[in-house]
Amino acid sequence: MADLSAFAVTGRWPAKNPDIIQLYSLPTPNGIKVSAALEEAGLAYEPHLVDFGKNDQMTPEFLSLNPNNKIPAILDPNGPDGKPIGLFESGLILQYLAEKSGKLMPASAAERYETLQWVHFQIGGLGPMFGQLGFFVKFAGKEIEDPRPRERYIGEAKRLLGVLEGRLEGRDFIMGDQYTIADIAIWPWLRTLTGFYEAGDLVGFTNYPKVAAYLDRTANRPASLKAVNIPARD
Repeated sequence: MADLSAFAVTGRWPAKNPDIIQLYSLPTPNGIKVSAALEEAGLAYEPHLVDFGKNDQMTPEFLSLNPNNKIPAILDPNGPDGKPIGLFESGLILQYLAEKSGKLMPASAAERYETLQWVHFQIGGLGPMFGQLGFFVKFAGKEIEDPRPRERYIGEAKRLLGVLEGRLEGRDFIMGDQYTIADIAIWPWLRTLTGFYEAGDLVGFTNYPKVAAYLDRTANRPASLKAVNIPARD
């Protein structure tokens, strides 16, 4: 049995099975990405809820694993060279899980880098821009009278959706016929934009039929449907 006692996070969230991946997360878009990847890859894991309502992300135990106080984070008892490793940042975790499992990534080096560039497209574009738009639509930003910030993020969301619409021409998934970590990075944010943020009409989501069909294909996969509720909320 693996010894994870050196990782303070296990003091607050004890591992029932320390021989499998420990996931510390919340079913937000970035959290769902890692849950979906674990489910798709068929890797054994144990989920732990990091409750933002209780400020779990600010506790010393969680900060010992991710000093940036964001979810998701993982602890893999069987990391490189068979040694435990803790990781944070959802995009990096997606890459790690793909390489560990040998799944969700094309075999050729060129296509591997092409996949990763679309993961970074989500990390640097879709996530930040959709998240800021959500702030101005769903949260306190709607109280700001100056319309320019809100309009900027609406415009950027539309532009990014247009990039995706073009990429999906003749493709079921970002890399064609193969479902990869690029898709897992992207669809939870599309789901949140149109669902939780209720911004579909605002960005004219119906003007991007290929993106809409893509969201339906990806979000309704069995692993995706399961991942949106992992970790289960109390």
